Amino acid sequence: MKLIQTLVIVLCSIPLFSQKTIETFTSKKLGADREIYISLPPSYEKDTNRNYPILLVLDAEYLFDPFQGALKFGNYWDDLPEVILVGICQNKTEERYADSEFDEETGLPDSTGANFFDFIGTELMPYLEKTYLIAPFKIIAGHDTTAGFTNFYLYKDNPLFDAYITLSPDLATDMENRIPERMGLITKPIYYYISTADGDVKKMQKRIKELDEKAKVIKNTTLNYKFDEFIGASHYSLVLHSIPNALYQFFAVYQPITTFEFNEKIVKLEYGYVEYLKTKYDVLEKSLNIKMPIRLNDFKAIEAAIIKNKVYNEFDELSILADKYYGKSMLADYYMALMYEKKEDYKRAQKKYLSAFQKEPIGDLNKDMMYDKSEEMKQMQQ
Repeated sequence: MKLIQTLVIVLCSIPLFSQKTIETFTSKKLGADREIYISLPPSYEKDTNRNYPILLVLDAEYLFDPFQGALKFGNYWDDLPEVILVGICQNKTEERYADSEFDEETGLPDSTGANFFDFIGTELMPYLEKTYLIAPFKIIAGHDTTAGFTNFYLYKDNPLFDAYITLSPDLATDMENRIPERMGLITKPIYYYISTADGDVKKMQKRIKELDEKAKVIKNTTLNYKFDEFIGASHYSLVLHSIPNALYQFFAVYQPITTFEFNEKIVKLEYGYVEYLKTKYDVLEKSLNIKMPIRLNDFKAIEAAIIKNKVYNEFDELSILADKYYGKSMLADYYMALMYEKKEDYKRAQKKYLSAFQKEPIGDLNKDMMYDKSEEMKQMQQ
């Protein structure tokens, strides 16, 4: 009962994305109107200088809410970034099949499928990029028929989307061969997630596994690929298993330093802890186009690694980095004081702790602590 109460409190306290708004989009390519669902991140109205990755979801009438829930929960724990979520409604069964239509011989979008392909690429995405604060990192997602359709964008030399979430895709002609071939040739970073289940539609499952066999041996450093097969799941229930796995795969570099990362990667280094931290955030910016200040907890993780391995000179570099992101706080002076203290230069340590005392508190660092440390360093000099 206590666990249930805790979960209710957490879910109720999650900062809300904007409520799902519905726009009617008039498309010349489709010769019809389409309902578009849009959900903006919590900080969207407050930070007009920031751009956000976009996730375009097909079959929005049943996929939009599960994606929105996963994004809300992941963002609450700072595991997933804020994302602009857009969904295209395909309310009628015949409509989603018409949107995904392809020529059986060529395996390429045909007729209404070609129109829908162009609608997304030449009408909807340009409109969204003009209207909203969208970063260059773009994701598209679909389920079975629409999941197979998303793959058509990979046939382009410069794909419109950077990341693909294909949930039990119903693959078009020869797609199990063409997609791995394209994955090996595309030079820009591509993120690709594909899933099936032991209870999936057998004809889909067979071809999905054939695609996986070819994709997992690709030697392309720009490809971020993940395949999941869920045991005990059906063609429909695999969706709820897949969504968080896909998002956490794509945004793994965004997550704060975990216990596993600390123990298995950072602590095992002989040196270069600060460089590791800088590289982590550089990769985040370059691969996902997300620029953000280094988290305080990540500073603390590097601090712990430096102390554990007694590489105290790295506090100098960590102090410079702290001053860059938290210049008004006591963090930079604290790291210099800590370096001098560990090297038993207590006079300089005392001065730096006093200097930190005059700055703004941050995290668990406060004025009482800095004063007490300066007094301790004074005693150490006697």
